[in-house]
Amino acid sequence: MEMRQLGDLWPVSALTLGGGGLGQIWGKTDRAEAVATARLAADLGITLFDMAPLYGRGEAEEVMGEAFEGLLPEGARVTTKCMLGSPEPEEVAAKLERSLQRSLKAMRLERVDLFFLHSNICPDEYVYGEEAETQDRWATRLSLYADHVVPALEGLKEKGLIGDWGITGTGLPVSIMEALRLETRPAVVQAVANLLDSAGSMRRFEEPPEPRNIIRTAKNNDVGVMGIRAVQAGALTEAIDRPLEADNPDYKDYEKAAPFRALCKELGEDPALIAHRYALSMDGVDTVVLGVKNREELRACVTAAEKGPLEAELRKRVDALRLNFQFPRMPIG
Repeated sequence: MEMRQLGDLWPVSALTLGGGGLGQIWGKTDRAEAVATARLAADLGITLFDMAPLYGRGEAEEVMGEAFEGLLPEGARVTTKCMLGSPEPEEVAAKLERSLQRSLKAMRLERVDLFFLHSNICPDEYVYGEEAETQDRWATRLSLYADHVVPALEGLKEKGLIGDWGITGTGLPVSIMEALRLETRPAVVQAVANLLDSAGSMRRFEEPPEPRNIIRTAKNNDVGVMGIRAVQAGALTEAIDRPLEADNPDYKDYEKAAPFRALCKELGEDPALIAHRYALSMDGVDTVVLGVKNREELRACVTAAEKGPLEAELRKRVDALRLNFQFPRMPIG
């Protein structure tokens, strides 16, 4: 397994095992298969495991606890997350620590290596076009983030409960990039890394998503990048593996990606594996998070990664399909 430097932290495997598949978000599996998949990932050289309590309502973290019984393989590192929203400032630290302690208990660990703020980060006065009435449950105002969330996360580091912290970069791009430029900035950002430049159903705003600008801004500020949504929730695979309504953003992306599937068919290649190799080839991406749900899918992704990042000529052919949201402008700073 190729190793890559994750920002200023440590080397990690080019592939990360995500918790979405283990938590049965990406189609059905069972506990035994998920546990076996986590163990096989370690055997195949994956050193980073990306969990969250939202993945199957704690199922993914329970899988980690059962798979390793609190004794992680040598060199393995674990992340988890908290969907904080915008509580009252005096509640921030306690809410973050309660969420973290629940995750530690489920995974049978005393600390995690990275703890991510999993909320959208947005400007203080921003009102989302949809679900505005609930946005304080899943969106964190930028001033609350800077003045209260960051100090609380630093406090968890001082307590030894986390090695460091990061943010999920799927909120308003202007706010995400501002967070990456602050004096006290995250060690890592999780950023969309796929050929569509799409977060699909994770995107809650109308403005351009700008994931490549977010990645560039992270690199400009020495922040590590974990690439997420490499196959965009199944949109970049041969077939969606779960029922979706026609107006679901992930299904719309699947329809949009038809030219990509046609190109892969012409080449005799599996679209999902080409999509993963594309993500691995993106400038600034340190590790790509897998959403696999069983050992078969895991082995296929590892085999693809062994071929290395997508060749320049093939990447040009993929980019020539012009499927991404927009060809983004260069960020400043």
